[in-house]
Amino acid sequence: MGMKLALISVAVMMYTCQAGSSLHPLILIPGNGGNQLEARLTSDYRPSSLYCNRWNPVVKSKDGWFRLWFDPSVLLAPFTKCFAERMMLYYDPELDDYRNAPGVETRVPHFGSTQSLLYLDPHLKHITAYMAPLVESLEQIGYENRKTLFGAPYDFRYGLAAEGHPSHVGSKFLQDLKELIENASSSNGGKPVILLSHSLGGLFALQLLSRNPPSWRQKFIKHFVALSAPWGGTVQEMLTFASGYSLGVPLVEPLQVREEQRSSESNLWLMPNPKLFGRQKPLVITPNTTYSAHDIAQFLNDMGFPQGVYPYKSRILPLIDKYAAPGVPITCIIGSGVRTPETLFYGKSGFDEQPEVVYGDGDGTVNMASLLALESLWSNKKNQPVKVIKIRGVSHTSVLSNDLALDEIIEEISGVNSRAEYSVV
Repeated sequence: MGMKLALISVAVMMYTCQAGSSLHPLILIPGNGGNQLEARLTSDYRPSSLYCNRWNPVVKSKDGWFRLWFDPSVLLAPFTKCFAERMMLYYDPELDDYRNAPGVETRVPHFGSTQSLLYLDPHLKHITAYMAPLVESLEQIGYENRKTLFGAPYDFRYGLAAEGHPSHVGSKFLQDLKELIENASSSNGGKPVILLSHSLGGLFALQLLSRNPPSWRQKFIKHFVALSAPWGGTVQEMLTFASGYSLGVPLVEPLQVREEQRSSESNLWLMPNPKLFGRQKPLVITPNTTYSAHDIAQFLNDMGFPQGVYPYKSRILPLIDKYAAPGVPITCIIGSGVRTPETLFYGKSGFDEQPEVVYGDGDGTVNMASLLALESLWSNKKNQPVKVIKIRGVSHTSVLSNDLALDEIIEEISGVNSRAEYSVV
């Protein structure tokens, strides 16, 4: 009997080792606000009030670094303003690029690891869990942090720009991500990598693929799985720019964070794509004007953000005009059947008041037309396989924690690991 148990144990161990060795390395790319961000204040920092002085927060590392995102003090009105002014970006016309607020240095901790993606605040795990349930599910099928499972956190305030325009921070992230992919493949016997993104991370991943040659994609990319990707932007972003967005937190006053949200380069990237949303569909209606996706520049000007017009027209519009098919197998896993802002109605009080909202289909944040953009744009491209998995009732973020969604994700990842796939380039 003892010998039989020993043989069974050896068999289980051998199966486990075989399963582990058969896994393709997987890299997680989070969405907007989906990883921790740290800051340090220098002597050039000029606080707007005593609350925002350099002593705040009290707890810092010995060299002055502290967690900027997520910090629960953002929930308290005096400190919400401090958070917003430290998160601000500024477009520099001379550099034709974005930069931090004066006196604010930022960094992204734990690149290459899943650590900063699990919880936005590790001291408040219950309420700030982000990718923790997804990572746990991946670990259950054999993935191990920094061995076969890697994280690619980034400064999500920054975006990318069209060719001919610098985008130092976003471009540096793409280079770091490329090197992480190559190193992950090399350390796993040359196996190509699975990219698994959430939300905005999908846009970065698609840009990485389109900016590298077919030979590189064929060698290093096994499959691209995109969760809740806003390929064509969202109407929700127009609400954010116009009136501010409380992030779903009741204590946060939208107007206190509106200026910071308008300053985000990646938020501008997420405005509705004119090609997908069209000229005829009204997205914002005011007593005097109706705005479609073709009127974003006018919308930015009329809401009191004229400084956003030039970056949008010169950097963003050319960037979102083309969707080059990378020839890499893509699976889009999306929520549906969740009320999603489709048209915003503003009254005589203007954009400082929250609008009345007409809802349509989507995942609660991203409109269905945007979630299905790749399928609709590439339907006639035989060399670009795109698979869509819809999960009814699953929202934009709950796709990372909902049991049904996690089952679908793990089933897809397991299937990719078990079958032969080739990039069609």
